[in-house]
Amino acid sequence: MQSGVIIMSTFPNQESILNVAHDLIVKKKLCACINLVKVRSLYVWKNKLEDQQEFMALFKTTKLSADKLKSEIKKMHPYEVPEIIEIKMDDVYKTYMSWISESTT
Repeated sequence: MQSGVIIMSTFPNQESILNVAHDLIVKKKLCACINLVKVRSLYVWKNKLEDQQEFMALFKTTKLSADKLKSEIKKMHPYEVPEIIEIKMDDVYKTYMSWISESTT
């Protein structure tokens, strides 16, 4: 069975992530699902402290599809420097991991 990963990224608004999500899940089958969470992000950008409402996206996929998924997120992302982080899923319920594997290419 394939191993799973979560690719995490933040987006400026819900519309921007929904456009990406539809393309990556339905059309390209690079991830099985995406969880969206509204977050408040504090960071320094171009020497200015930013305090923004964003949407954090957790893309569930396989290790096999991770590189292609990250590449597509980078291409479609509205930020100049997108956050794209890969997190290994070490202990995953086998039936859930099977579903992720079957749902991705």
